[in-house]
Amino acid sequence: MTYRIGLVHATLNAVQPMNDAFRQHAPETTCLNFLNEGLIQELNETGNVTPEMVRRLGKLIETASVSNVDGVLLTCSSFTPYVDLLAPLFNIPVISVDYAMLDQAVSIGNRIGLIATVAAAGPTSEQILKDIAEEKGKSIVINTEIISEAFAALQKGDEDKHDMLIQQKIKGLSKNCDVVVLAQISMIRALQGLQTLTTPVLTSPEISIKSILSKLDHKDTK
Repeated sequence: MTYRIGLVHATLNAVQPMNDAFRQHAPETTCLNFLNEGLIQELNETGNVTPEMVRRLGKLIETASVSNVDGVLLTCSSFTPYVDLLAPLFNIPVISVDYAMLDQAVSIGNRIGLIATVAAAGPTSEQILKDIAEEKGKSIVINTEIISEAFAALQKGDEDKHDMLIQQKIKGLSKNCDVVVLAQISMIRALQGLQTLTTPVLTSPEISIKSILSKLDHKDTK
């Protein structure tokens, strides 16, 4: 079964990595991209997700929905907590790109290193990890690192600085953590050229692709 997936983005930096991941892991899938960069810009300026921003995100999902997609992947981790609010409004699966990844991180170990380059993404992902751990009855320790200067570098086109800053944090956290999580899709490029580590480093694209396709396959068999 081939599907049309709507990719809802709040930053241009997530578009290519997510589409590349689909070409690699699900090449038969058609991806449609829906972008509102104003969301991440406002989030970086205010540090808070406002009701108005959630409404705008909902409109973006609606635009994807009426474009005859079979499911929607929200690629901005900062908005993950609002997926449960928005998803019931649509008759197709709407999931966040990072939830399955965070669930896997909790399953792997107790000491979790979390790296984000957008300030709001760190606390958001950290809280989801805590919620998942509580549901599993598991005790975890989270070491969160926010690298805002890496996101700023990427926005200015300094990809090498962006990658270098993230790689440094990965190497540092991997010494004392069971698993390291990259909170945002835009960060995945930093893994290129990184020396092999014994500590797993999780990114969301491959895991989320498997999750959305599994939901769609299950839906079609009902």
